[in-house]
Order: sequence, then structure tokens, then C-alpha cells
Amino acid sequence: MKRLFIFLLIFFAAVAISPLLINEKGYILIAMGDITIESTVVTATIMLFLTFIALLLSLKVFKGSLNFGLTTWNKIAFANRRRALKNLKQGLSAYVLEDYAQAEQLLVKAAEPAQFEQMSYLIAAAAAEKQALPANTKHYLKLADSYSDTVKNSGLEAVIVKAKLLLAQELYPQARKLIDEYHKHIGHDTRLLSLEIDLCIIEQRYQAAVDYLNSARKQKNITAETITAWEKLSFYGAFNQLITDKDNKALTDYWQKLPRKIKQIESVLFSYCRVLAEQNIIEPINKLLLPALKKDASIEFLHQLRVLPISKPDELIHAVQKQLHQHPQSSKWLSCLGHLAYHSKQWAMSEKAFNSLFNIEIPDYDKQDLIVCAKVKSEQNDFQGANNLLLKTISTV
Repeated sequence: MKRLFIFLLIFFAAVAISPLLINEKGYILIAMGDITIESTVVTATIMLFLTFIALLLSLKVFKGSLNFGLTTWNKIAFANRRRALKNLKQGLSAYVLEDYAQAEQLLVKAAEPAQFEQMSYLIAAAAAEKQALPANTKHYLKLADSYSDTVKNSGLEAVIVKAKLLLAQELYPQARKLIDEYHKHIGHDTRLLSLEIDLCIIEQRYQAAVDYLNSARKQKNITAETITAWEKLSFYGAFNQLITDKDNKALTDYWQKLPRKIKQIESVLFSYCRVLAEQNIIEPINKLLLPALKKDASIEFLHQLRVLPISKPDELIHAVQKQLHQHPQSSKWLSCLGHLAYHSKQWAMSEKAFNSLFNIEIPDYDKQDLIVCAKVKSEQNDFQGANNLLLKTISTV
């Protein structure tokens, strides 16, 4: 820019000086209709130069004024949005820090001005849910619902947050509608698959939950504990619906058609046995459980066995007694015998097994053992002994 300015200055200086050097000032005549303008070359050159300088100065002043005006207008026009974004950031920080009351207040303020309405209202709803404020949660969910957005814009996370809140508020029809709308994402997102299984169990669509479990077992980020909990609920529900809505044969046929690998899962096996026990169908239970009892069954296996309401566990009791002949101080077998005898109303056998359990050299029992033994004593009118055992459960982990 400086070089251009110097070049123009030299050029105009040369034009102005040239006539003087040749002793001729030069002459300019401009005619526009009836108007004529006469001037020398020197005068015209000086006027053009001054006009050029004035134009440059004017442009600089105008540009500065324009920048000042735009900056001022930007500050005024977008002040609300900047304040909303600040509230949004502070609200999210408050939520992370578990200050849910502050988070709720800030996020609601941030909703519309910041143009993150759906996200702000969803997190405000989550904050209200953490405070056990169902009315506020439902209100914010309704507001969030009024702002339609796409997964491409807001992400699937917004859908998952909303679905979780709907389930927590027991708004199951709305949750079903939302999940069905994004159903194609279930095969690609574990979180949405988990919500689908939870909702199927709530809706008592147990067979659908069972089908989804095939996909859930392949997901590495779903814990084994969660899978086991789903298996117990979904398979028990599916088995129970079959025998209730149809008959024992329908249940047996369904069990036989299950893959061998599935039938060997203990949570599935005991769900089936529980339904059979509740219907007082004993023979299939014995066939399924006796092989394990004749071996060295695990504590986890026996803990699941002891809660089955089997009214006639004679063959199972006999298998457990055989184990106790070989391992008379085994806490897991004594506990199992006490529970099985309790379910068959053999009070004396049950109490004897529990007393042996409580008096072994290294005691290894839990609250469930104490509670069931207390019930046994109550059945025999030993209320003081039952009360003492129940008091003992307070200090037992």
C-alpha cells in the first residue's frame, strides 16, 4: 500500500512539474452542456491529489464507524444468547457436581435463548427426577417434546436420556412410542437395546425380551450381572405365561426346543424349575437338579436351589444327605438341607440342620439361613428362639 501511494505521488508530481520545465503550464477545458470548466494541468493535478487524500481519509473514518456500529449491535443483539450459554455451562457443571436444584434452575433459564431447548429441558428434567420432583420432571419432558429435533442434529443420546426419564416416571406408553420411533438403532446402540429389554419386561412382553437377550449377550459393555437379572425375569415370565395361558405340555415343548447352551444357564434353569415348583410338578425338577447334587455343586447353585418352593423334595433331600455323610461339616450342604426340609415342612429335620450349621467350628451362614430357621422355630411354637435369631440378623452381613 505504501509503495502504491509513493508511486502515485511521484506520478502526479511529475505531471505537475513537467509543464514548468518546458515553460508551459498546460490547459484543461471540460464542457458539459452549457457548463464549462477551465483549469491548468497543475491546478487540476493538485485538486485530484487532494480529492484522493480526502477519499482515503473518509473511507478510513467510515470503516472505523462501521466496525464500531457492528460491534455495538452484536453486543446488544446477542447479549441474551451469551447469558443463556453461560447459564447452560453452569447448569451442566452443577448437574455433574450433583447440585440438582441449581442445575434445574440454570438449565431452564438457558433453554430458549441458547437455542438448545430440547437438551436443556431434558437435563432439567433429569435434575428434577434426581430431586424426586415428578411434577417438574413431567413438565420439562413435555416442554422438551414440543421442540422436535433429529438424531442427526441432537444425537441419539437425547433420545436415550428422554427414554430413561419416561421409564423412571412410569410413562410407559410414551416410552414405547419413542423407542419404536428409533427402533432401527437398537441393533447398533447397546443403551437403546437395554432400554428395550427393560421396557419389554415391564410390559410383560417376555418372549420379546428373551429374543433380545441373544443380542445382549454379545455386547461386551453389558455386565454379566445385568444379563443374569434379565434372564431371570424374562425367562420366568415367558415360562409362567406358557403354563398359565396354555398348559404344562406347551411349557415342556418350549423347554425342549431351547438350545442346549441356553438350558445350561443356571438363571434360565432355575427360572424353569421355579415355575414347575409353583405348579407342584416335581418329577422334571428332580431330573434336572439331581445330577448336579450328586456332584460337588457350587455354593451359587445351592443358593438358588434353597429358595425354590418345592413341596416334595424327598429325592433332593436324599442326595444332599449323601453329601453330608461325606462332608458332615460342610456349611453349604447343611444350609441346603435346612431349606429343603423347611419347604417340605419337615420342621425337626430343618432345625437340626440349621443348628449343626450354626455350631460348626468355623460358622459360615447368612441372613437367609437365620430367617428360615426362625420360621421353623415359630412353626414349633419356639417364639423366643425365633425372636433371638431375627435379632441376630441385624448384625449379620
